Amino acid sequence: MTQMITESLVESLARERAFQLLDKGTAYEILGPFDRMESPHLVAQNIVPQYDDGMIIVKGTLNGKPTVIISIEGNFQGGGIGEVSGAKLAGTLEKVLKECKNDQTVYPVIIYDTGGVRLQEANYGLLSIAEISAAIVELREYVPVVGIIPGKIGSFGGMSLTAGLCSALIMTREGRLGMNGPEVVEQEAGIRELDSKNKQLIWKMIGGAMRNEVGLADIVVEDDVVNFKNAIQSVWNGEIELKQRTKQVDHFLTLFKSLNVEEKISPEQAKELLKNIAPKNSNTVPAPKETVNSRGRKWFEILTGGQKSISEIPSVLVADTEIKGVKARVIAVVPNPENPFYRARNGEVGLLEGWAIAKYVREAMVEDAHLEDKRLIVPVVDVPSQAFGYHEELFGIYLSCSSAVDAYASARLIGHPIVAAIVGKAISGAFLSHGMQANRLIALHDEGVNVHVMSKKSAAIITQRTIEELDLAAKDVPSMAYDIESFKKLGALYNLIEGINADNPSSEHAELFIDSILAAYDDIQKDAVRDLSNRLKTEIAVASGRVASIKVREMIEQQWK
Repeated sequence: MTQMITESLVESLARERAFQLLDKGTAYEILGPFDRMESPHLVAQNIVPQYDDGMIIVKGTLNGKPTVIISIEGNFQGGGIGEVSGAKLAGTLEKVLKECKNDQTVYPVIIYDTGGVRLQEANYGLLSIAEISAAIVELREYVPVVGIIPGKIGSFGGMSLTAGLCSALIMTREGRLGMNGPEVVEQEAGIRELDSKNKQLIWKMIGGAMRNEVGLADIVVEDDVVNFKNAIQSVWNGEIELKQRTKQVDHFLTLFKSLNVEEKISPEQAKELLKNIAPKNSNTVPAPKETVNSRGRKWFEILTGGQKSISEIPSVLVADTEIKGVKARVIAVVPNPENPFYRARNGEVGLLEGWAIAKYVREAMVEDAHLEDKRLIVPVVDVPSQAFGYHEELFGIYLSCSSAVDAYASARLIGHPIVAAIVGKAISGAFLSHGMQANRLIALHDEGVNVHVMSKKSAAIITQRTIEELDLAAKDVPSMAYDIESFKKLGALYNLIEGINADNPSSEHAELFIDSILAAYDDIQKDAVRDLSNRLKTEIAVASGRVASIKVREMIEQQWK
């Protein structure tokens, strides 16, 4: 006999979901609609804003434990993350972290119903997701961060990386977890790569049951509020082992090195492969027959003096060097036309790349664990995007990217200075994985240096605009623009380096670039703060770039009881 649902979480709105989970009479909303903290960037684009910006924060108790529920409203802009909504989520986690550090434990629960970054605010979403990720990585050391993916939309885009970082994930069978939505994969790679209308296949690939069966989600529940409450409690009570999946680097890298994807692997086959603890016949990924020049490779070679990469993955270059006496590990993602994952041959961050980045960042952490002055880590950023592909979604590219985020954030927190040098494209999940967790960001002032969440063509299709209309909107909303000057207006850049030929630098240009990295390094060394809050304290951020982000955090502090 089918069990009757007494109270559905899936069918409820975000605010209802939060109040349903908390003990009755204990819950109150922080930064609710009457505070009218709406997005300041939508009206200029003829989009009606919402007073809570689609992000609900409700504090109370759950089974008597102090709890804060952060619930994303999928019915507003597809649950997209903009400046205000992103600041509400990041700011709440930062406040919980502060409470936990003061021995006032608060349990955070995030309810995901999101397609990722809100394209109408683009780079604000990228900055917010980096800050959300940083907060989760630090907060997990004090209290489990529980993520719930109940259904409707699921968790996609950059927000899937934050889901991958959660201590535990609770899903329904209706819930979906992937980096690139099926429609986006079809749009980028073609219907032969993935037919987004084949719903049965999609759920077999990225649905809650599949993610749970292969160990990428911790609990699958039937849709009833009491079931979600019990699942949360089981995480808190220690009944559910916290897998720390993003730290299982050797396991996943060994698996993906062993895969042959010349023919499509079915979800059923993938299930068996992902269940294996020790995949066999692991081989080193073949090096490219011809080296493809790219900006990332060029500047990697400049920084390392042409040293040979120590990486076992040819698309991830890694070398240890001294930059004017400062010990450094330099990491770059570069094209590899021989990459066995054919959707990641042009410098994209894919299954191999994310885990490889994590491997070599964590290796530096282990090697320097006994040192007071830990080596500088320099991600050289020239990444066109994450890989869009069937196998990437099937095997969890979101987790590969989460592992890189986790590694960089963890290294930063234990004292590794990280200076990300943007020399080319810095797009979407690839930039979140490789660069955005740095203490300081520097960039070349060059028209080929772009920061965004998606290619212009794709962004135009999804927002139902022409490319010309996108460019026009970007004049009023700098966060939508692709050029590095517009990104600078958001206040996150430490330095925009002028007068360098990005493609054919002279020795003087190389010297200027190196000096800029060392200036950022020195600035980090003078700063006791190891989180990403410096991006909210720059003159540009305070004056104009992150005004709403700062205001949201102030209001959370004021309304917290």
